[in-house]
Amino acid sequence: MIRRIAIGALCYLVPTFALGFVWHLVAFKGYYDALAMYRRDVIIPFGFLSMTLQAVLFAWVFDGAFARIEASVGRRALYFAAFGAVLSWSFTTLAVAAKNVMTSVPDYLLIESAFTVVQWVIVGPLMALALSKRLPVAGRVPTGA
Repeated sequence: MIRRIAIGALCYLVPTFALGFVWHLVAFKGYYDALAMYRRDVIIPFGFLSMTLQAVLFAWVFDGAFARIEASVGRRALYFAAFGAVLSWSFTTLAVAAKNVMTSVPDYLLIESAFTVVQWVIVGPLMALALSKRLPVAGRVPTGA
C-alpha cells in the first residue's frame, strides 16, 4: 500500500509542481503581479511541502475510494478529477479569494479556476492510469491464474 500511495503521490506532485511553477511564476506572472496579492520573495519550499502533503492525501483518497469502483479507468479518472478539482478549488481558490487582499477577486477566481481545471485534467487521468485496480469485466472469464 505504501508503494501505491507513493506512486499516486508522484502522479499528483510532479505535474502539479511543474504546472504551478510555470503557470504562476512564468506564463501568468504579469497577471498575478497585477493582482498584487503575492509576496515578492515566494517561498517555493513551502509551496512544495504543501503540494507534497496534498499529494499523499489525494493518493490515499484515490486508493481507498476510487481505485476499486466498478467503472472503466476513464470513468474513475473523470470521477476523481471532478472530486479533486472541486475540493482543490474550495481551498486554493475560494478560501484564498475570501481572505487575501487582491486588486480583483473576479480576475483571481478566473485565473485560479482555469489553473484548477488544467491541473485536474492532467492529474485525474494520470492517477487513474497508475492506481486503478483491474476489475473483471462482467460476463468475461478471467484468463490466467
